[in-house]
Amino acid sequence: MVWQIPENGLTLSLTEPVVILEGHSKRVGIVAWHPTARNVLLSAGCDNAIIIWNVGTGEALINLDDMHSDMIYNVSWNRNGSLICTASKDKKVRVIDPRKQEIVAEKEKAHEGARPMRAIFLADGNVFTTGFSRMSERQLALWNPKNMQEPIALHEMDTSNGVLLPFYDPDTSIIYLCGKGDSSIRYFEITDESPYVHYLNTFSSKEPQRGMGYMPKRGLDVNKCEIARFFKLHERKCEPIIMTVPRKSDLFQDDLYPDTAGPEAALEAEEWFEGKNADPILISLKHGYIPGKNRDLKVVKKNILDSKPTANKKCDLISIPKKTTDTASVQNEAKLDEILKEIKSIKDTICNQDERISKLEQQMAKIAA
Repeated sequence: MVWQIPENGLTLSLTEPVVILEGHSKRVGIVAWHPTARNVLLSAGCDNAIIIWNVGTGEALINLDDMHSDMIYNVSWNRNGSLICTASKDKKVRVIDPRKQEIVAEKEKAHEGARPMRAIFLADGNVFTTGFSRMSERQLALWNPKNMQEPIALHEMDTSNGVLLPFYDPDTSIIYLCGKGDSSIRYFEITDESPYVHYLNTFSSKEPQRGMGYMPKRGLDVNKCEIARFFKLHERKCEPIIMTVPRKSDLFQDDLYPDTAGPEAALEAEEWFEGKNADPILISLKHGYIPGKNRDLKVVKKNILDSKPTANKKCDLISIPKKTTDTASVQNEAKLDEILKEIKSIKDTICNQDERISKLEQQMAKIAA
């Protein structure tokens, strides 16, 4: 299910998804938006299939159902979304071209242990993996997809049994490793020089983490030199963990904040499915991130009678004004929807404020009494 978060965040629980995508035969455990194309979503389920959807039309356009013989642990897009890499229970790491529907590179027994692995793409095209050795030691490794015979680097860490979840910041080339059940976050810098994966430091706390979320770079406070913010899941609460680089100057630190990937799509879904690639559109964080107006997701189910005429055919002139009026009415409907949503949001806010005022008045009355 795909949900639209309202402009100013949630004031009420959402009950209606914008679209329901049906195609998997078993539970879906992985979803990942395409990094540069609008409305392109990847999903992977316990049916060992990967489906890539055009959410704007609600269609499954690519179905990779014969590449994995066992459970898929995770899937990661590369920087421009032309490739994906996967880690699977069969101990293989695969690099896949989803549009050609072929495996470009593959490594058997990337980590020899039986416990779960993870694999993510880095900005330079290399693949970073975490897993376990045969002796159940936790490992991390760096691979070049052009030659996966031997890893570029392989490090053994400790004998804890929590699966290491990698979070990657392409702007600073730092990888944060959060172990399930650990109470620490280790972080490493990836460089071009040996040993390639350099240990930096460890953040430690008392409570173990049940899971971890990661704030996109544009959500960080640049005035406080914040370079990462995690959301640590406890049994009954979610705790923000903020990582900062101490600097004496109050000026914008451009070495910490190179231009970063913004929220605007570089391609439309149709362009990507037709074979085009584009790098992320970068934005500066010099004056903090100023969010643009949210684009509401409009799902338009495809009508086969509505298909475009081919380029060589002479276009039927009568159909052109029809198309224009259709577009105009769709735009008017969208505008109307937007206004109605805004009215509802304002009403909700007023309602909440009324409740708050009456509570405060009650408190005042108690104090006065």
